[in-house]
Amino acid sequence: MTIAVGDKVPAATLVKVTEGGPEQVSTADYFAGRRVAIFSVPGAFTPTCSARHLPSFIEKQGDLTAKGIDEIAATAVNDPFVMGAWAKHSGAEGITMLSDGNADFVSALGLTMDGSKFGMGTRGQRFSMVVNDGVIEQLNVEAPGEYKVSSAEHMLGQL
Repeated sequence: MTIAVGDKVPAATLVKVTEGGPEQVSTADYFAGRRVAIFSVPGAFTPTCSARHLPSFIEKQGDLTAKGIDEIAATAVNDPFVMGAWAKHSGAEGITMLSDGNADFVSALGLTMDGSKFGMGTRGQRFSMVVNDGVIEQLNVEAPGEYKVSSAEHMLGQL
C-alpha cells in the first residue's frame, strides 16, 4: 500500500552522508520535531535527476526555508558514497543526502519501481514530500517517466 497525506512516515533506517562518514539514522528520529522537504530520485547521477531534480532544490533552498522548511533532503537507492559524490559533484551544499541503499525506506512507503530493464533493479519512484514532525503533509508522486510534480517549484506552489 502506498503512503498517503496524513500518514506517519514508516519506520526505516537511512544512511546520512556526513563530513565524518556515513551515519545511520532512523526515520522516527530524523523527521521528529521539524518540517522536512524530501525528494526521491531513481538514481544519483542519472540524467533527469542530475540535470533538473536536484538542481531545482539547490536553487530553491532559500525560498523553501522562507516557507517554513527546516531541512531539505534527497534520497535514492544508492550507497552513501555515491550520494556523497553526487552532492559534491552537483554543489549541493545545504541538501542532506540520505542513502536508501537497500530500498527499505521506499519499500516501506510503497513507492518502489522496477528499473531492471535499465540494469538498476529495485529503485525508488520519483517523488517529493513535506514531512512535518513525522507526518506526511504533502506527497507528490510522478507518473512513470515524468518530472513535474516532484520539483521544488511545484512544492513551493503548495506551501
